[in-house]
Amino acid sequence: MKNQFALLFAAAFLTTSAIAAEETPKTRYDAAKKAADTRYADDKKICADESSSSARMQCLRDAKTEHEKALAKAKTEKDNATAAGGCPECGKVLSVRMMEQEGKGGPVGMIAGGVAGAVLGHQVGKGTGQDIATIAGAAGGAYAGHKVEGKLKTVKKWKVAVRFDSGEEKTFTFSKDPGFSEGTAVKAHNGSVVRR
Repeated sequence: MKNQFALLFAAAFLTTSAIAAEETPKTRYDAAKKAADTRYADDKKICADESSSSARMQCLRDAKTEHEKALAKAKTEKDNATAAGGCPECGKVLSVRMMEQEGKGGPVGMIAGGVAGAVLGHQVGKGTGQDIATIAGAAGGAYAGHKVEGKLKTVKKWKVAVRFDSGEEKTFTFSKDPGFSEGTAVKAHNGSVVRR
């Protein structure tokens, strides 16, 4: 039984440590602000129960002062923690997604497709039917040529989502595989990120 209790205690300790390690100055600030806001709302309810208007007003002023002090303290702690971290531009990769972006077809594909379609259409039928087939072939070929050229110009892009130590999250786009994976330690550099 003692061993089971020791294992449960160790697991709880490791879980708590992991959560604390993931906590950023921003998340701590957000939690402190939420607690201060809740306390302020509770204090205002208590003030409403005061017997005289002057006592209610004084109670509300005191509650507001305490609220402002709590917010200032939380902000100071956040700023100090960020400065002590020494690397607010450092972070970790949250995700990497490769996407294909189809290029745009231009006049070259339309003209080449139109000519090929017209030649093929001209070989069908005789008389007026041949003229209609030539026009239809040119139109269909131009459309197909435009689409084919767009497919040939398809480019790959990599979207990398990063959470910085400051708590801020940003997504960066790369035209080549940056070689990052989830959890890679990175640092902001010239409007992008590089491996730390």
